[in-house]
Amino acid sequence: MNAYLDVQGLTKSYGALLLFENISFSISEGQRVGLVAKNGTGKSTLLSILSGKEGCDSGEIIYRRDLKVGFLEQSPTFDPSESVLDACFNHQGDEEKVLRAKQVLTQLKIRDLTQPMGQLSGGQQKRVALANVLLTEPDLLILDEPTNHLDLDMIEWLEGYLSRGNRTLLMVTHDRFFLDRVCETILELDDRTIYTYRGNYAYYLEKREHRLDVARAEIERANNLYRRELDWMRRQPQARGHKAKYREDAFYELERKAKQRIEERQMRLKSSNVYIGSKIFECQYVSKSWGDQVMLKDFYYNFARYEKMGIVGNNGTGKSTFLKLLLGLEPVDSGRFDIGDTVRFGYFSQEGLQFDEQQKVIDVVRDIADYIDLGGGRHFSASQFLQHFQFTPEQQYNYVYKLSGGERRKLYLCTVLMRNPNFLVLDEPTNDLDIQTLQILEEYLTDFPGCVIVVSHDRYFMDKVVDHLLVFKGNGEIKDFPGNYTQYREWCALRSKEDDQSVAKTEKRPKREYRNTEKRKMTYKEKTEFAQLEKDIERLEEEQRQIEEALCGGVADIEQITQMSKRLPQLKEELDEKSMRWLELSEIEQS
Repeated sequence: MNAYLDVQGLTKSYGALLLFENISFSISEGQRVGLVAKNGTGKSTLLSILSGKEGCDSGEIIYRRDLKVGFLEQSPTFDPSESVLDACFNHQGDEEKVLRAKQVLTQLKIRDLTQPMGQLSGGQQKRVALANVLLTEPDLLILDEPTNHLDLDMIEWLEGYLSRGNRTLLMVTHDRFFLDRVCETILELDDRTIYTYRGNYAYYLEKREHRLDVARAEIERANNLYRRELDWMRRQPQARGHKAKYREDAFYELERKAKQRIEERQMRLKSSNVYIGSKIFECQYVSKSWGDQVMLKDFYYNFARYEKMGIVGNNGTGKSTFLKLLLGLEPVDSGRFDIGDTVRFGYFSQEGLQFDEQQKVIDVVRDIADYIDLGGGRHFSASQFLQHFQFTPEQQYNYVYKLSGGERRKLYLCTVLMRNPNFLVLDEPTNDLDIQTLQILEEYLTDFPGCVIVVSHDRYFMDKVVDHLLVFKGNGEIKDFPGNYTQYREWCALRSKEDDQSVAKTEKRPKREYRNTEKRKMTYKEKTEFAQLEKDIERLEEEQRQIEEALCGGVADIEQITQMSKRLPQLKEELDEKSMRWLELSEIEQS
C-alpha cells in the first residue's frame, strides 16, 4: 500500500516526564486509524507533533511528497472579527465552494455564515474548525476529539461522512461507537510504547486483553527468576569475579521486568452507604423560555427511586437548562420542582471546577474529605479513590497546573463523587475523558445505589448506564422513552420505515379499482387467498399499531420492550410479504 505517513523512533518528554520513547508506526492510503491512550500520556501532543505544531526530542516523521494534511485541534483559535464563511476557507467568490461550505456547515448546525467568529461559543467554533478541515479535502485528516460539541445527529452524519470513500485519517476520540464504526486500525499508546491492532475497537478490546495476559505471564515468570537470582546475588559476593558480570547484568534486567506494573482495579468501588428516600423529585408542569425559544412547556415528570435516566437531544433543545432548573441554578417561568428531603445532589457540569493551579492533586480531594465511606466497615482514602480513577501515587503529588485537559476533567469528576451524593446529575461527563476512565465511571454508575441523570452524546456510555430516556426535540417537546439509546434509535428507524411503507401501500392499493378486463379471472383458491390476505394485513397492521403505542406509552418494562423490539421487524417482513402478494392478486379480475 502507498504509505502516507511513516513515523520512526519518535521520542518526546517534558522535563522529567517522558511521554513516549522510540515509537514507530505508519499510515497508508485509505487507512482509518484511531489513537487511544490514558489521559496525560501524550495523545494530543503526538498529534501536534505530527501536524508540525510542536517539536520532538528525537526521531523522524516522513510524509509522502506533496501530501496535503488537515489538522483539527482540540481547542482551535480564530480571528474574532472574521465571518464564519471566511474562517472556513478563502472562497474568493467561488460559488461552488460557497455552496459546499453551506452544505457542510448546515449539517453541523452553523447557519449564519456572516456571523463574526467572536460571537460563537467554543463548541460552535470547534464545529467551524471541523467544517474547515473537511472542506479543504486533505489527503490525510488528523482529528483531535472530532465528536466533542456535536449532538447525536451531527455525530451520525460525521460517522457516515468519514466512512465513505477512500478517506485516510488518524484521530483521537473517546466515542467508542464512533471509533468502532469509522476506524479499522487502532493504535494504543501505553507505557511510553505504541501497539498496533489491525481491526476496529471491538477487535482491539479482544487483542489488548490477550496482550495483557501475555504480559502478566511474563512478569510472573520474571518475578520467579528474580527471586532465584536475588538469592544468588546475596550469596558469597566475594566469590563472584569477572566471568559472572553477564549474570549481574541479566539480574538488573530481570529486576526491571519484575517490577513492571500492569495497573488493574482489584476491587469495585461499590458503596452500600448511600440512602435515598422514596420521594425523589416531581417536576410539576414546568415551563421555561429564553426569549422566543421554548425549552419546556407545562412539563410534568415524577422521578422514581433508583432511576437511571439519560437525556438526549440536539444542541439548544434545553437539556442543560433542565438540569439547572432541577438544581435551582436557573428560575422557572412557571410550575415548580418538588424535591425530596433526603436528596443530596452531586453535579458535574460542562463548565467544570475552577482549581487552584498551585495546589497538589491529593490536596484538592482531601479538602473535600479524607475518605469515602463505602458502608459495612469499608472505606476508601482520598489517595485510594484517586488511584481507582487512575491517578498514580506520583501524579497525586503533582501540581494541578501540570495536568492535561483530560486529567483536569477526571479530577473534577473525583471531587463530585468524593462528596458521596445519592443523586448524581452529570452534564456531558464523557468529554475529554479517556476510554479506561469511562469504563471505570460506567462500572461506578452501574453499581451506584442512588439516582442518576446523564446528559451525553456518547451512545456507548448511555447504553451501558441508563435504562430510560427523555428525548428533547425542541420547542418544548419532550418524549419519554422506556429504554436505552440504541433501542430508541431502532424504534425511530422502524417507525420511519413503517411510515414510508404505509404511504407506499396507500398509493398502490387503489389500483384494484382499475383492472384490465382482458386479464384472466381469479380462481376460487386465489379469491379465498385474497380475502384472507386482507384480513391478515388488517390484523398485522393493528398489532403493529398496538406495539408502537405501547412503546410510546412508557409503561412497558425492559423485558417487554425487548420482546416488542424483536417482534416489530418480524411484523415488517410479514406485512411486506403479504402486501406484495395482495398487490399481485389485485391485478387479476375478480368475477
